[in-house]
Amino acid sequence: MLPTTDPQYWEQRYQENIAKWDIGMAAPPFKSLLASSEAPITGKPAVIGCGQGHDAILFAKHGFNTIGFDFAPSAIALGQKLSQTMEISMQFLQRDIFELPQEFPNSFDYVIEHTCFCAIRPEQRPDYVNMVRSILKPDGELIALFWAHNRPDGPPFGSTLEEIQDLFSASFDTSNISLVSNSISSRSGEEYLARFRVLR
Repeated sequence: MLPTTDPQYWEQRYQENIAKWDIGMAAPPFKSLLASSEAPITGKPAVIGCGQGHDAILFAKHGFNTIGFDFAPSAIALGQKLSQTMEISMQFLQRDIFELPQEFPNSFDYVIEHTCFCAIRPEQRPDYVNMVRSILKPDGELIALFWAHNRPDGPPFGSTLEEIQDLFSASFDTSNISLVSNSISSRSGEEYLARFRVLR
């Protein structure tokens, strides 16, 4: 079997139509956030591991200057097709997210996370944190829906609230994170919405 660090691992899942992480719509907690009084002001977000682009398109519909990034060419093609069908103006780029700091240093107001953190191998998580910090502007913010489950193996790889806060605490204020009440049923009680602001 190909390792999860190989783009072809993810591409194969799109080719075989077994992208089980794709829920076929934007994440309900993101919909609620953007419709609330707590919604972030519009800016430029990077949606990392964007898949077919449902979350990226949601942010673009709300006026954000959005770029979606994914490892898999088929995911990018599907996102482009969907956004064009919906007449949503945005970009989708096929990239290795760990190479984004070279191309996009300090470039984004937000990084949007949903099922990317749990898709990478746990030993890559410190590099993930560094990547997110590197592509954000000095006053940037990570808006993340973390799937913190305790199932063995992966992907999706498990995590805990404490691990997430420990990983990010050197570079971010990790106080704004809470369990959400409107997850899809298969993730109920396991998803946390975080808004981690870069530490100055």
